[in-house]
Amino acid sequence: MPTTLRDNLTSAYIHAADKLRPDSCRRRIVAYVESYDDISFWRSLLEEFESDKCFFQVMLPSSTTLAKGKKMVLLNTLNTSELGKSLIACVDSDYDFLLQGATSTSRKINENQYIFQTYAYAIENHHCFAGSLHEVCVQATLNDRMILDFDKFLSQYSEIAYPLFLWNLWFYRNHDNHSFAMNDFNSYTRIRNFNLNNPYACLREMEKQVQHKLHLLERKFPDLIAPVNELTTIFEPLGLKPATTYLYMQGHHIMDNVVMKILIPVCTILRREREEEIKRLASHEEQYHNELTAYQNSLSSVELMLKKNISFRSLFLHRWVREDIKEFVDHI
Repeated sequence: MPTTLRDNLTSAYIHAADKLRPDSCRRRIVAYVESYDDISFWRSLLEEFESDKCFFQVMLPSSTTLAKGKKMVLLNTLNTSELGKSLIACVDSDYDFLLQGATSTSRKINENQYIFQTYAYAIENHHCFAGSLHEVCVQATLNDRMILDFDKFLSQYSEIAYPLFLWNLWFYRNHDNHSFAMNDFNSYTRIRNFNLNNPYACLREMEKQVQHKLHLLERKFPDLIAPVNELTTIFEPLGLKPATTYLYMQGHHIMDNVVMKILIPVCTILRREREEEIKRLASHEEQYHNELTAYQNSLSSVELMLKKNISFRSLFLHRWVREDIKEFVDHI
């Protein structure tokens, strides 16, 4: 049976089952998401809006195959009348939010009130929200001392990347995936040689690379300088400003090549401090080893804590998603 037909029947069955229940029972609303990692993110968000009227069940887009991803979610939801009744889609925005209808996929996502999107590029950008990273360090090290201003660092990082990001968006917006591809852009905006003794030196090095690429693009495409710069006024109402660029860049790139590059050294220092404190305060060797073992057994990996991070609720993009879901639930 074709996937879309099968899932249409599944949606119809869900809705029919809901109608057979007593009015006092809650409606089950299936939320299709892209991948395993998305389940936890959307579950923690949607459960806030569960009530005596409805509850959500977060599912991968197919129950019969291992097929996943945004395309699969949209394929299974856009062609069914059940979307919005007993079925919703929850997807990463990628560039579709910023494109505001410049592509068919962007139009479908931005114009459909039953497709909920991250607004940031992906869920990873929410996890990497600067305002939540100190909490990630605390969870990973059990040490509450702040040794790096994450807001300042990621704001400066974003301001450096911003003009080059506009060029990348321009080409993507105009269906040109060759003149300045995302992988090329990512290669100029990764963090290299981060050192806590001089944490901003790596940003100055990145800025040299970014400026070099900007000059190359401006020489090769002089007629595009003005229209690329005009994108600033288009994107600012969407939350994209120089200091927020990292929220709209490819999520895995930000997580793997930026945030993890600074979190690991920070957490290494914080763990070392805690271990040295244990050694200093221990009355004897046996107490030292017992306390050290207990501390080390209580730790989790930095990467795991970042992926489980839910301290991003103050992020304005996260508030936008919550407002969309609230409006949907209020009209059930």
